[in-house]
Amino acid sequence: MKRFRALLCGAATAALATAGLAAFAAQQASGAPAGATALSDRWYAAAPYLMPHDNNPPDAGAIMDATGLKAFQLAFILAPDGGGCSPTWDGTSPVSSDTAVGSVISAIRAKGGDVSVSIGGYGGTKLGQTCSDAASTAAAYQQVITKYQLKAIDFDLEEPEYENTAAIAREIGAAKILQQNNPGLYVSVTTAGTADGTGWFGKQMLNEAKAQGFTPNNFSIMPFDGGFNGVAAQTSALTNFNTVLQSTFGWDAATAYAHEGFSGMNGRSDTGEYFTQADFQTVLDFATSHHMDRFTFWSLNRDRQCTPPDNNGKTSGTCSSVAQSDWDFAKFSVKFAGVTPPTTTPPTTPPPTGGDCAAGAWNSGAVYTGGDTVSYGGHTWKAKWWTQNETPGSTGEWGVWEDLGAC
Repeated sequence: MKRFRALLCGAATAALATAGLAAFAAQQASGAPAGATALSDRWYAAAPYLMPHDNNPPDAGAIMDATGLKAFQLAFILAPDGGGCSPTWDGTSPVSSDTAVGSVISAIRAKGGDVSVSIGGYGGTKLGQTCSDAASTAAAYQQVITKYQLKAIDFDLEEPEYENTAAIAREIGAAKILQQNNPGLYVSVTTAGTADGTGWFGKQMLNEAKAQGFTPNNFSIMPFDGGFNGVAAQTSALTNFNTVLQSTFGWDAATAYAHEGFSGMNGRSDTGEYFTQADFQTVLDFATSHHMDRFTFWSLNRDRQCTPPDNNGKTSGTCSSVAQSDWDFAKFSVKFAGVTPPTTTPPTTPPPTGGDCAAGAWNSGAVYTGGDTVSYGGHTWKAKWWTQNETPGSTGEWGVWEDLGAC
């Protein structure tokens, strides 16, 4: 998963946290997020990826309210940039002292949701590369599971780690240990996709899993960034990957599909492929009709429209580069979980503005980000962070609008 994880960093984790929640305050005091009641496996299988530290992270609670989404795949756990066998967020923020991501998790759980945490990803140094064996690798990941009281975890095994056979053996061994030591833990394994399903290194990873007797809930491929010319190429790759799973593990087609997952990229990919909402619907139909185990995508950070919508033909880590409404792609995850996303009705009566204000009138259907100004009730208001449909001057729990005074 290239997906701009290191290109657009920012200290925007606070935009995800909801400071007014009691759960947030409790987390800050204890250093660990509140425990969660496990969701169904289908929700963990539907959880889209979200970077809580980088790529202008959106407000998870706002996404939940707008779409009905309940689960998020938080990314990524890596080895420390300076080396060692201890888990960090993005190689820089030790899990042991984390409060920022913990507050995000507490806020999600306070609204009835939960998270899975993803290990690895494209680039960076992985714990399988730095830990000495499977047991020490598993011990590092167990710290993450214990810290955040996780019910699900994802092993995103790709470049450069999946070219290292010893590192992959440690990762697969660690996954098996975690599965054994945490009964009921939902485990997904994600790797690169190719036209024939997955490439040589992906097949070697599957062989390693077979050799170690490890079967996760699913093996997912990412059919993008590999010359995929439209959605037909994606469904063809999923069909071919099913054949690979059958031949590797001796499964029939139905069993293979029950252990197969899709991980897409919404909008414009790193290599200039385009995957629209219609494409996602086609893959969703394929996944559900074949009873696949997982449907996810990279990423919620990108699930909003660029300015201009095509982003001048460039790929972004913070928007999709296709025409869309916010969280269009998240709604496909909600559908995979078996839930109908809510519909939103645009306002029919504009709110009062009053006075001669230079800023544009507030619109309940518009999305505002930190620093945006609007006029409402004869005053100018400035947004502190991402918001939608919160009236300036209201005493709501978020308190997002700062009153700059009368116009």
